[in-house]
Amino acid sequence: MQRKYNIPIFVPHKGCPFDCVFCNQNRITGQIKEVVPDDVTETIERYLATLPEGADIETAFFGGSFTGIPIEEQTALMERVVPYIRSGRIKGIRLSTRPDYIDDRILENLKRHGVTTIELGVQSMCNDVLKRSNRGHTAEQVERASELIKSYGFDLGLQMMTGLPGDTPERSVYTAERIIDLAPVCVRIYPTLTIKGTYLEKMYRRGEYVPQTLDEAVVLAKDLILMFETAGIEIIRVGLQPTDEINENASVVAGPFHSAFGELAEGEIYYDIMRKALKGRSGDVVIYVNPREISKAVGNKRRNIKRLHDEFGCGITVKGDEILAKREVRAVAAETT
Repeated sequence: MQRKYNIPIFVPHKGCPFDCVFCNQNRITGQIKEVVPDDVTETIERYLATLPEGADIETAFFGGSFTGIPIEEQTALMERVVPYIRSGRIKGIRLSTRPDYIDDRILENLKRHGVTTIELGVQSMCNDVLKRSNRGHTAEQVERASELIKSYGFDLGLQMMTGLPGDTPERSVYTAERIIDLAPVCVRIYPTLTIKGTYLEKMYRRGEYVPQTLDEAVVLAKDLILMFETAGIEIIRVGLQPTDEINENASVVAGPFHSAFGELAEGEIYYDIMRKALKGRSGDVVIYVNPREISKAVGNKRRNIKRLHDEFGCGITVKGDEILAKREVRAVAAETT
């Protein structure tokens, strides 16, 4: 399978008049400077100089509500990408925006300028959670925007968050179910982090908001991953990308931050699979997995091995076997190896 690459261009907070309780876009994107058309060209040239010839490359406008900025400014930024699309060096444009900033005029303009994928910040499909988070849109607007985007032939991506004010694991599962019904091509799953300078930080300091623990967020993410995979929806990312700002020692005040959050969730999936494989066994065991999956199977700081040892009272070794597929496990008695 050909590897895909994004050339990320962050449009920090521009176009969004709302102050979501969790949002401080300048810290989340690590960028405050306004993006102008020359920045787009410079960024594309810099990335293309390092990416392999003939790779599957998209330019990605992230970090704000792209379709919320004046349409003339949207056009000026996208027009810098168009020559690269025409030459075949870039496949197209993907962008992120809000569901309430989608209409026919906007979509027609995006179509003319080579946009292929539109990701909507859904966050939750529970109106109460959206209201408490000051999102400024409803679940019904998500549904309308999603259907309109697909009607124009764009690939639809949907982003959800867990652990928002008023959210529960059950509500997050409900959100995932509603997202699956909308049939996006891809999804992102983000646990809510309490970032410096946000209203959520004030809520947390006042005791009005209790963030998820890391274990709670990881177990929930595991369940959501399995739901989306079963539905055949690609999961682009689980957990925020660590940056200089998004880090325990920087702007993250509280919440389930981990630099390898997605791998922790994958580790939980392996834990369940290995636990099932060990049922009814006695004595030391060797568990074989695909070599590329060993770190996930072992778990962060050997977490899975320790938990399985405590439950089953046996020695457990994890080894690689190339013939095994992802998440395929074979357990054998240690003495036969």
